[in-house]
Amino acid sequence: MTELRLTGEGLAPNRPVPRAVAGDKGFHDRVMGWYGIIAFLLLWQIAPYVGLADGRFIPPLSEVVTDALKLVASGQIFIHAATSAQRVLLGLIAAIAVAIPSAMVLAGWFPRLTKFLNPLLQLLGNVNPFALFPLFILLFGVGELAKFAIIFWSSLFPILNTAISGVRNIDPILIKAARSMGASKAVIFRKVVLPAALPSIFTGLRMGATTAFLFLIAAEMLSASAGMGWLIHNSSMNNYIPRIYVGVVGIALLGMLMILLLNKLEAYFLDFKEEVKLG
Repeated sequence: MTELRLTGEGLAPNRPVPRAVAGDKGFHDRVMGWYGIIAFLLLWQIAPYVGLADGRFIPPLSEVVTDALKLVASGQIFIHAATSAQRVLLGLIAAIAVAIPSAMVLAGWFPRLTKFLNPLLQLLGNVNPFALFPLFILLFGVGELAKFAIIFWSSLFPILNTAISGVRNIDPILIKAARSMGASKAVIFRKVVLPAALPSIFTGLRMGATTAFLFLIAAEMLSASAGMGWLIHNSSMNNYIPRIYVGVVGIALLGMLMILLLNKLEAYFLDFKEEVKLG
């Protein structure tokens, strides 16, 4: 039976949208987010030539790409990227190792103590790590330990505070039901608390990773000899402007890759949690 649709001229057969049109619309929807990036890159290339930007401080994109290719050909860019990624990963992993167990113990087993400590944790989380740079230098010098401490501190409290919030917002009925079935604290943690808090934990991980990359640049400007932050600082000191932009874009790409990895891990663990629940 032919379906009818109401038009300006009355009832007419409801003809399907041609596949080509539907396909084109789907393609544009998929690449919509790239249009803004392409427009920005074109503007970056054109602006210095038409007088919209001073080429001494904002060189054309082609000059930045040329400089980036030189660093790729020499292998230097990979050394700087690997050094920065290693520093971020070490600080972030240490923050995760401290923050998540602490959040589980505090919010899961000592809720009254957590309520007592919450204002202090919020206050410490709002302390700008930039203000602590002199203290870190006094305590740890200007070597790798100071850089590790800066990245660790900057990523610790976003992870800790969001993990605590995730545990505190778990429905108490779930925990009571597990206890009524004789589940031990370890089983409750593994089967109830941790899966329920995963979304909040990954939100904190993304916040911590973003903050870690933000302060990585400052940490590498202290006395490093490699890293994307050092590349930016060294290029600035030598007035090599295109290479500054190479470092800025490089650190942005590293941050995007880290967030993409965390999103993939979150999707994997949430899918695994659903499979376990269905099983």
